[in-house]
Amino acid sequence: MRVIGRKSSVEEVIAQLNEALTAGTWTIGDRLPTEHELTVKLGVSRTVVREAIRALVHLGVLETRQGAGTFVVSTADPAPLLRRVGMAEVREIFEIQLGLDVQAARLAAARRTDADVERLRTLLADRNRATTPQEFARADAAYHLAVVEAADNSVLLEFYRFFVGRLRDSLHALRSQDEVPESGDGPHEALLAAIEAGDEEAAAAAAAGAIRPSLDTLGPPEK
Repeated sequence: MRVIGRKSSVEEVIAQLNEALTAGTWTIGDRLPTEHELTVKLGVSRTVVREAIRALVHLGVLETRQGAGTFVVSTADPAPLLRRVGMAEVREIFEIQLGLDVQAARLAAARRTDADVERLRTLLADRNRATTPQEFARADAAYHLAVVEAADNSVLLEFYRFFVGRLRDSLHALRSQDEVPESGDGPHEALLAAIEAGDEEAAAAAAAGAIRPSLDTLGPPEK
């Protein structure tokens, strides 16, 4: 396994462990190195290693035995299942965003100030210029948060500020998956135009249009 650095994500550590399993570094029944040994080998924090192991235990790839260590019980690639689970969580976040953003758009169209419109215009330009998944997630979330700020509802704003971190994570995950489209610039520009014009229904429709394409592609929850 190669050193991947302390800022690496749990997903990168899972990928490294899975590569080792696929390569035959460990086979079914083998005990993994300790958390400390993996921390040193991978160059990441112990917390990241622990979360990665916990995820693989949950998926049935590894098994933790009290006082004995962590053992391999399957060498099947967990990546497809992890992606499926991740996208399910993204769908739930977007379902919440759809409800919040539609109401915020209506209120913003009715209550926005000239300063709100200028800020939205600046943030929309930032969003349109974003190139990496991380830049896009930050810029898109900032734009949607600014719409909520323009709605001038303190309770809605506080809730959205709490929610926006999960939204950024979900946008990053979505942008990183080439097979899942997002709505593009058009609906976001239509949202700004409707808010500026004070058209509440058009703003609500544009807000829904900015979220629906991704949500529809992710599909309904499994039962």
